[in-house]
Amino acid sequence: MEEKIWKDHYVLLNKDEENELEAFGYKTQGCRRALSIAGYILSCGVLLLLFYWKPEWDVWANCVPCSLEEADVVLLRTTVRCIQVQKIRYIWDFSVKEFRKVGSLEDSNTCHSIHHKFGAGLTREEREIRQLVCGPNAIEVEIRPIWKLLFKEILNPFYVFQAFTLTLWLSQGYIEYSVAIIVLSVISVGLTVYDLRQQSTKLHDLVEEHNKVQVTVCTKNEGFKELESRYLVPGDVFLLDGKKLSLPCDAVLIDGSCIVNEGMLTGESIPVTKTLLPLTESPEPWKTHSMEDYRRHVLFCGTEIIQAKSTGRGPARAVVLQTGFNTAKGDLVRSILYPRPLNFQLYRDAFKFIVGLSAIGVLGLIYTVCVFTYHNKPVADVVAMALLLLTAAVPPAIPAALTTGTVYAQRRLKKKKIFCITPQRINICGQINLVCFDKTGTLTEDGLDLWGILPSEGSRFQKIHKFPSSTPLPWGPVCAAMASCHSLVVLDKKIQGDPLDLKMFEGTHWEIEESTTAQDRAGAIDACIVRPGPNASSAPVEGIAILHQFPFSSGLQRMSVVSQKIGEEQYDLYMKGAPETVSSFCRQETVPSDFLEELKTYTSQGFRVIALAHKVLSLPEDVDVGDLEREEVESGLEFLGLLVMENRLKPETKPVLQELAAARIRSIMVTGDNLQTAVTVARNAHMIHEACKVIIVEASEPEGSAPASIAWQLAEGSKTSAAAPSVSTAKEVYANAQEKITLEGESCHYHFAMNGKSYQVLVKHFYSLLPKILLNATVFARMSPGQKSSLVEELQKLDYYVGMCGDGANDCGALKMAHAGISLSEQEASVASPFTSQIPNIQCVPELIREGRAALVASFAVVKYLTLYGLIQFVGTALLFWQLQIFGNYQYLIQDVVITLLVCLTMSLTEAYPKLAPYRPPGQLISPPLLLSVVLNVCFTIAVQTCGFLLVKKQPWYVALASWRHCSLRNHTLTPTGPGENSTSSSAQSTVLSYEGTTLWPLSSINCIIVAFVFSKGKPFRKPIYTNYVFSAILTLQLAICLFLFLADMDAVYSGMQFLCTPVIWKVYVLLMLLVTFCVSFFTEDVLLQNKHLWMLIKACVGYQSKSQYRKWQRMLQRDPNWPPVNTKDFAARSTAEVYVNPSYEHRD
Repeated sequence: MEEKIWKDHYVLLNKDEENELEAFGYKTQGCRRALSIAGYILSCGVLLLLFYWKPEWDVWANCVPCSLEEADVVLLRTTVRCIQVQKIRYIWDFSVKEFRKVGSLEDSNTCHSIHHKFGAGLTREEREIRQLVCGPNAIEVEIRPIWKLLFKEILNPFYVFQAFTLTLWLSQGYIEYSVAIIVLSVISVGLTVYDLRQQSTKLHDLVEEHNKVQVTVCTKNEGFKELESRYLVPGDVFLLDGKKLSLPCDAVLIDGSCIVNEGMLTGESIPVTKTLLPLTESPEPWKTHSMEDYRRHVLFCGTEIIQAKSTGRGPARAVVLQTGFNTAKGDLVRSILYPRPLNFQLYRDAFKFIVGLSAIGVLGLIYTVCVFTYHNKPVADVVAMALLLLTAAVPPAIPAALTTGTVYAQRRLKKKKIFCITPQRINICGQINLVCFDKTGTLTEDGLDLWGILPSEGSRFQKIHKFPSSTPLPWGPVCAAMASCHSLVVLDKKIQGDPLDLKMFEGTHWEIEESTTAQDRAGAIDACIVRPGPNASSAPVEGIAILHQFPFSSGLQRMSVVSQKIGEEQYDLYMKGAPETVSSFCRQETVPSDFLEELKTYTSQGFRVIALAHKVLSLPEDVDVGDLEREEVESGLEFLGLLVMENRLKPETKPVLQELAAARIRSIMVTGDNLQTAVTVARNAHMIHEACKVIIVEASEPEGSAPASIAWQLAEGSKTSAAAPSVSTAKEVYANAQEKITLEGESCHYHFAMNGKSYQVLVKHFYSLLPKILLNATVFARMSPGQKSSLVEELQKLDYYVGMCGDGANDCGALKMAHAGISLSEQEASVASPFTSQIPNIQCVPELIREGRAALVASFAVVKYLTLYGLIQFVGTALLFWQLQIFGNYQYLIQDVVITLLVCLTMSLTEAYPKLAPYRPPGQLISPPLLLSVVLNVCFTIAVQTCGFLLVKKQPWYVALASWRHCSLRNHTLTPTGPGENSTSSSAQSTVLSYEGTTLWPLSSINCIIVAFVFSKGKPFRKPIYTNYVFSAILTLQLAICLFLFLADMDAVYSGMQFLCTPVIWKVYVLLMLLVTFCVSFFTEDVLLQNKHLWMLIKACVGYQSKSQYRKWQRMLQRDPNWPPVNTKDFAARSTAEVYVNPSYEHRD
């Protein structure tokens, strides 16, 4: 019974999605509500404020758990019948008793049902019901009112604590510092509110146009009508009439074809061709039928239709798939409104630090209460002094201090043309120890140069035609394929499209015309016409009409076109794509026997190789070319030859990869290109060194009774190319003897390389082997976008901090998944990744890591400094409380404003060190070196201040209560006055004026300057302290002011600072104590705690081993004599393979 109640009470939303959510049903109970209201009144609103911070506590206090069907409240106080969570609407389905997400067309629809069920549009009644359930098709971002933003910011726990502290200080007459903090807080709150308001306005303006697009909708029985896009519902059919249109929803194309600019989604402004969803009787859901390449039929919200082409049946039409925040653009807006929480140790440790300091503050509070109560002081004084010591231990600026290093680093990155939309990730960049790189356009030049054509005729390769050449490419099937098999379009009288297509087409010297209407057997059809140019070789044809495209996709690794020579009846199909893929669609007798050897010849030199194929189509008289199925026509082709393209490394690539390697940061190549080409580029870029072995991992799916297999082939000297999968069945030519690679020192003398297909089989059938392979895998080729994201996630499970650098097109998922995704784009900000670099090469990667390390070290330094400052002040105040005294207001003011405030604002200005160190800064505040640094410095502080406090009492001129007297400059003696003579001193003066206070103030104030200097660590992560001119000047000025105030024998100074005159010899003693403090602190911090070799020695002595998963696997593999396997083949076990799971990763918040 209890199990059933729990099941009805709880539901999981968006299962296995990134925005997975739990919902619990609650019902308000009258008696609980009454008790809560009483609590609000009795606590003077404190309980209400607490419930504002913790809404779930409010629900637990006022409600009782119940089934979701009966509930009137969920944890976020939303109504249960229809709830909206993070802008997505859910409705309660009574039949299955669970919430259902609405606003999308069901994925279970087949291609046939989409065409027939929705092709004619919806009836008026259906539209009204869907509008009621799904809501408006609008991405509405509210411009939040200033008063709301202000109210929310002020109620932040940090500002509430600060308000409490300021109230206390003001009540004690500490006016100056309180006013300074109030002014700074008002400026801080004002800037934050202004920034939030600006972001809100920008986002609102960005999406507002989306809601006001006019579309022509087709409805059953009513025909076509114009309406505003906000009234669209899933299942609607709308027309694409050829005008430029910013898509207001996600839709699937059911008629015609479109050329779309998807730059808003990918950052790449290359036109993309979209084709209609095939009309097939397949029982599979439409997305499954199209496999991972379903996107070629989908028009995404926010993208722009540049050109729409009609078919013989009429204008281009599309069926609405998703509306509002369910769309691609809506999802991007939601990712900005509700960013994924950053799971970084620094922020959790900072909270623990504050809790620890609060505990010390509570001890101080108890100590103060005991001391003042023992001396029979009034209760008001006891409470005020106790709270004063409590607040002294917890500097309220600690949370803000964590962001100072980040803010300055962001500003420095912006100067280097690296832009960031999530500044919190800059600190995480300081921990990156592995970077994945896309190849084309990232490691290599964007543009491919056409190097040559290797034609094939009669199943034999012919003489290569090199480019550039004095003679044009002769007419033939290869020339026809190059002229027509592409997705180029003419926009504004300029040929645009994929750079590879553009280079290939330019090599023919043909020309392309703007789209015209051609006549096929079924009627008129929009076609792209290409004709021989004046510099092209003579051809027996007037031109070629490209009638239909099967676009290229990274999943299928090929593209095809159906074309017709002008003036002829015959239809031709041309295909181009990955050589391994294209050859598998060709008749085997047309593929040269030395195909693999020739392919390896070019790929091993780093060339990019594309295969071409052709087929004459035999089509019935009345066939519509637009209705052709890809699977029907892409078979039995004739192999035409290989297109060889040169893809040069960018000049910056090799030095950057060498710099990362020197810093012990792993580099991995993740590309959609050929495996052998990728391995060669990796070697040329020194990602794989010459002396290192490359092991090709080739995994195969189970076939019939044979289980899944995995083969390990040494790339060098193998008779059969392990780089390319064979055309039909895998040729297993492996030596029986097992070759062992000797590992010298680290396990970097061998590298694994594999393609996307093998990676997928590994994940599915050999998951227990995956961590072992990932430790030394360097090249991943033919990887689809989904596989790239999966790889990044698997590397993160091994506790790597992963960076990803790509062009933002096929890498969107991986860029978002990585700890630091860097998109190489000309835009200032891209929704594709947290970081966008206008530097068009990978130089941005070490720059970002350098700034991340500097920001992380700066954050730690500021937090350590503020902790010490709070505890230094805490110790001094606690010692004075022992005799019921306190520092004066101006004494506090110098420490708080002149020293600490300026130090916090300028300490992080030190720039990043230009050379990357071969190790990372600590990633945790709660780590032995950092904790020891704080603890030891606190111990020095306690020792020095206690020593000064006790020694001054033993001086012959000391009196317990004294008033200031002028020092005699001649003999350097002073005239003390006893309590009876101190007739002019007020009670306030008696609590401040003391020899202990006069001694402790310079010891604590100059100690703050000392720790600021000592904690401003330079090498290896930041430049030396003297390069931070502002900070160095401020420290020097602060020291000069403190020494002047302490040493100057001036009446105005003594009376203003509430000091007592002390002999010169005592001042010398105090300076000697400070010198000892500096020497001990500097030696401890610089020689002991920051000594990397010493810590390595200590770790070795105590047997400490890293707990990171990848380190554990490295240690395990070093003890395994049979790893790595070479020239062997393994099979998957019949039982379920052991699945590796990192618990700390799986259960992160």
